[in-house]
Amino acid sequence: MEISGRAAQLTPSLTLSIDAKAKAMKAEGIDVCGFGAGEPDFDTPEHIKQAAISALQ
Repeated sequence: MEISGRAAQLTPSLTLSIDAKAKAMKAEGIDVCGFGAGEPDFDTPEHIKQAAISALQ
């Protein structure tokens, strides 16, 4: 299978690269505050959910 010229020009995600580096540093025992990729550990506030629903309607 051949990759198109456009697909071949894509570069790796900088965010994912930073996240991988932070994980590697944590594995080495370094205390890291990661600001790369991730999921929040809290729910979306109700007023924000309602604003999104209203915007879609």
